Amino acid sequence: MKALILAAGYATRLYPLTKEYPKPLLKVGAKPIIDYIIEKLSAVNDIDEIIVVTNSKFISIFKKWAREIKVSKTITLIDDLTKDHADRRGAIGDMDFVIDQRRILDDLLIVGADNLFEDELHEFLSFAKDKTPSPVIGVYDIKNKDEASKYGVVRMDKDNMVIDFEEKPKRPQSALIAMCLYYFAKEKLGLIKEYLDERTDKSRPCAQERGKHDATGFYIDWLRKKEKVYGFIFSGRWYDIGHQEFYEEANKTFQMKP
Repeated sequence: MKALILAAGYATRLYPLTKEYPKPLLKVGAKPIIDYIIEKLSAVNDIDEIIVVTNSKFISIFKKWAREIKVSKTITLIDDLTKDHADRRGAIGDMDFVIDQRRILDDLLIVGADNLFEDELHEFLSFAKDKTPSPVIGVYDIKNKDEASKYGVVRMDKDNMVIDFEEKPKRPQSALIAMCLYYFAKEKLGLIKEYLDERTDKSRPCAQERGKHDATGFYIDWLRKKEKVYGFIFSGRWYDIGHQEFYEEANKTFQMKP
């Protein structure tokens, strides 16, 4: 199994903190956000490589980080060849780029680099393997429908199959939100390219066109209409470091287990 950390965004909502520095390397407590994720991935025996996709603007900073971090797994850095927010590939575009560049033929665990979560990954992966080859997403109960409107909102049936997914709805029907944590069996990786092909006019492959479906939630909503998609609910604390207030809150209250 390969693990992919999505770290190629430009985090414009956190400016000026992230104007010249990548969000995943901002510190929460004593270490960078991404180090917490690396620790979770390193504890999974089945993962033989951790791939971190970033961009041309921040690749040199990530190279310095990679030289200094002590980890048992192989870490591979990928530059997605973009230089600013206007030219970004987006999360789905980066997934497709890495799958092509690395010729990935293994099961793939994908996690957003700004995801701070307390639970370990073993139960999630056990659940995912039980559902294979169906895709599985990480879900968190934010317990507040008004707050859920800021995220991708999930509804599931009694078997935890995703029956509805809305990206940042005005009136959420659930307090369950997607965590930017995905398990895709190798048999289903080709669906990412299929999605992009359907939604991108190849005669005009500009960033504006790609950006219309940048959020992973649009892909999950498309995917659930083609395949059975399941959700696994995490119970520990979780932070999405998307805004200054969440970053400050995580710094004050979030303590990961060693």
